[in-house]
Amino acid sequence: MTSEHTMEPTRKFFAKHGFFGLNERNVVFFEQSVIPCVDVDGKVILEDKFKIATAPDGNGGLYRALGQNGIDMIHVYCVDNILVKMADPVFVGFCLEKNANCGAKVVKKAFPEEPVGVICQVNGVYQVVEYSEISSETANRRNSDGELTFNAGNICNHFFSKEFLKTLILEHEQELIYHIAKKKIPFIDANGVRQNPATPNGIKMEKFVFDVFQFSTNFAVWEVLREEEFSPLKNADGAPKDTPTTSRGDLLNLHKQFALRAGAKLCNSEATNGASNGHAAAGCGQLKAVVEISPLVSYFGEGLTELLGGKELNPASIERDPTTGQPKITPLP
Repeated sequence: MTSEHTMEPTRKFFAKHGFFGLNERNVVFFEQSVIPCVDVDGKVILEDKFKIATAPDGNGGLYRALGQNGIDMIHVYCVDNILVKMADPVFVGFCLEKNANCGAKVVKKAFPEEPVGVICQVNGVYQVVEYSEISSETANRRNSDGELTFNAGNICNHFFSKEFLKTLILEHEQELIYHIAKKKIPFIDANGVRQNPATPNGIKMEKFVFDVFQFSTNFAVWEVLREEEFSPLKNADGAPKDTPTTSRGDLLNLHKQFALRAGAKLCNSEATNGASNGHAAAGCGQLKAVVEISPLVSYFGEGLTELLGGKELNPASIERDPTTGQPKITPLP
């Protein structure tokens, strides 16, 4: 699902990379629906003299779009998480084993005021309560074991059955509420001149993908390790966290762990300082481990022992050879 502005670049990106090994016929692109933007008085904003300002209707608009496609089950995730395990067979299997028609992955909150929503029950109904809607007292509440009471951080990683979506679309789609976000929206003033406001001047409305939890008759929650499955990209480089640099670092660290578990000997800062992991390669000098593992070689670290076991790795990329189809190790500069 793309926006009006990202449809063509997304198509070209997939084509450029050979659809990442997928059959082109199985990759469907479609545009997200849009709704008008309004000002604080509820009046529709003009983006141009003859064009209404619109905005995507949020990731909750996905459900109407899915009603047009034949599916059995679906895995939904937010695009800004570099560590997502697409169509995770363990997560899907867990949901099927529990006969769940809706499921969600969560991570433990890093600290009480972490800006993530929490999955909880409200009046017996599962839903996501946004961090902005929780008081400090509630966010800091703890159980007798010291764990946060509301600790299930939502990472927007969900499972849905076809029947659940079918029921949702036919019976509940109109019940999904719009969430309001105050934004800076370019507009045409009374003189017909386009203005770019410095402060929020209007309202965009959107539905959220997790608003459907309330309609589930059998909801499942699967807790995962943050360092393995959650590294969001929210900010540009220069911010203290959730940047392209921190996301790349988290991915490379996970791949390094895959290589170590497979028995590889790596050049890394810990090893050169005499850490006790037993996996330091000889003659590393000041090199640090940079190991990139293509998902075409290993989905989540499996099947690497024969390829990497006992081998000394300087910075390297592990990819599938497009000619032979076999994995190969390529040194990185």
